[in-house]
Amino acid sequence: MGLFNKNQKNVSTDAVYKMITDSGNGFYSWNGNLYQSDIVRACIKPKTKALGKLIAKHIRESETESGKKLEVNPVVYIRMMLDEPNEFMSFQVMIEKTANQLALNNNAFVLILRNQFGNPVGLYPITCSGVEAKYDSDVLYLKFYLMNGKIMTIPYSDIIHIRDDFTNNDLFGESPIHALKEIMNTISVADQGIVKAIKNGSVIRWLLKFTNAMRPEDLRTNAEQFAENFLSMSSSTNGVAATDAKAEAQQITPHDYVPNAAQNAGQIKRVYNFFNTNEKIVNSTYTEDEWIAYYESVIEPIAQQMANEFTRKLFTRKERAFGNRIIFESSNLTYASMSTKLNLVQFVDRGVMTPNEVRYYLQMAPIDGGDKALLRKDTGTLADGGDNN
Repeated sequence: MGLFNKNQKNVSTDAVYKMITDSGNGFYSWNGNLYQSDIVRACIKPKTKALGKLIAKHIRESETESGKKLEVNPVVYIRMMLDEPNEFMSFQVMIEKTANQLALNNNAFVLILRNQFGNPVGLYPITCSGVEAKYDSDVLYLKFYLMNGKIMTIPYSDIIHIRDDFTNNDLFGESPIHALKEIMNTISVADQGIVKAIKNGSVIRWLLKFTNAMRPEDLRTNAEQFAENFLSMSSSTNGVAATDAKAEAQQITPHDYVPNAAQNAGQIKRVYNFFNTNEKIVNSTYTEDEWIAYYESVIEPIAQQMANEFTRKLFTRKERAFGNRIIFESSNLTYASMSTKLNLVQFVDRGVMTPNEVRYYLQMAPIDGGDKALLRKDTGTLADGGDNN
């Protein structure tokens, strides 16, 4: 796209990051490409889907004479961008793509497209094979090597950068490739051992030795006749084989290495632990408490980082000073059991939650007037002070 050809700069390299990309096809054999592994893909999919379900909102909180004023999605172009960030995908799909890149590389990048007034009007996730950090006149740029071979240099202020395992590098998160290399090599060897054992299950199991020379076609005919008479499931010899003096039948026992299932399961568990997940999360057999624990330890920290980074890059310091920010809204209650959700009803007449908030968790459509908080006294709105009778 022509979009990825702007702001090209000839500037000096400061730091380089090599991305993990998907460039292979066919049967997976460990070659440094994490996303080709079914185990890795199963580990990151629950996190990716959960992050994609977060709802982004523009919040403006300002001080007025009557107190704090809270506005939700007050600016049309911001609200539209948080719904449809670009012409190719919805916001949910964009976040899922970004989350995949974050899980595989511990770095994810989203380009902010601005109009002539400097207002953000589009968001594009960047998939690349490598990134270089460069400075030019004290301005930081990121030089992206795209998958189509093109190069794109963009000011860091126009890049939403989400990262994980942020340790030694001043800008980029630490790649997971080194930590996972040995484990993935072991799993790949075990998988290939199983495939080899299955293939070897159909190798030669009997050898007929003839005492006199025979033509190749006669050897094949005698072998087929032996198999038909004695190895066929419908054979009438009840498993008893006989040969004359012209031939000797010798059974061959194959010796195949089949990887130990417990050892292989242990290696897979190490991969689960690395991605901070477990078999129940991967297989969607978790309980309410197990999902909440996973959500709070894995999803919420990334959601908080995204909220901070989107706020920093989409709004100027002055706009942030006036209370503008981006939040990613979700709740553990979304994944709660039905009994837990029904218990929320008691918070409605205490003014803790509105009827529409409870209906949201019950996956019911909002009702007119359901956004007003209620107060017991059979029952009035908080603005009316309730029923005094």
